[in-house]
Amino acid sequence: MCSASADAREFSRVGPLSRWRYYVGSIPTLLLRIRPPLRVLSAFLGLPVRSPFGIELSTGCRFRVRGRMDIWIIKETCLDRDYERGFVPVENGWTVVDLGAGLGDFAICTARQCPDSTVYAFEPLAESYALLLANLELNRLANVRTFPLAVAASAGRLYLATKAGLAERSRTLSRREEAATVPVEAITLDQVFDLLEIGRCDFLKIDCEGAEYDILFGASEGALRRIQRVAMEYHEGVTRFGRDDLVRFLEERGFRVRTRPNPAHGEIGFLFAFREEIAPPACQGTE
Repeated sequence: MCSASADAREFSRVGPLSRWRYYVGSIPTLLLRIRPPLRVLSAFLGLPVRSPFGIELSTGCRFRVRGRMDIWIIKETCLDRDYERGFVPVENGWTVVDLGAGLGDFAICTARQCPDSTVYAFEPLAESYALLLANLELNRLANVRTFPLAVAASAGRLYLATKAGLAERSRTLSRREEAATVPVEAITLDQVFDLLEIGRCDFLKIDCEGAEYDILFGASEGALRRIQRVAMEYHEGVTRFGRDDLVRFLEERGFRVRTRPNPAHGEIGFLFAFREEIAPPACQGTE
């Protein structure tokens, strides 16, 4: 097991100019590629909006959302393509596993674009899982299999804590450490692959608010060998581990790894990993 390094403790320094450039640059996407624009604008201005309400993307994907945070997540995942930008797009026919599926943004956009792929989506929070099911029905997709489960280092009961009461920022705990927690059931990554008979995971997407360390570090070598590509949002300061630990861990197991900082938040960023033998030319080295 790798240990935390001094570098992993130092968050990327994000200046106000970078943050505001990112937010201002997102306005055209929000208003021109998400309908209805007036409802989107009202949500971001904090005006009264009935929740949940419907939006539709320029790609044709439709979603029920709870507010501006849901819209922002959908914008980043489905329109900015954060899990594929600078990496590799998901190809039709791939087997995709989505850990931390939330309201279904990545799973739905991927399944719609790749109708011959199967997406296995895991989301433990009941509120988000119900929205995931509603959004699947809204998009009439049959190639997404959903599971109301967390994925962790060990199976059993865990506790889900929401950050500032936000369902979109939930993370798992091994015990009830915080007041705002709910019990959830968890399985391991090994169990995911074995129970679903996934011999090859072409694309593993992870957005688990800090649980990415437990998920990967707790997986067996056999399970890790089944994974061809990983795209995740990493989180600094949540556990004793950090980005550098993830990079070392994956490189030691035969992956090429690159990272991309978040333009607005220094404590999070994206990590992309791929098997050496399938490394795309555009993905060389670590940023």
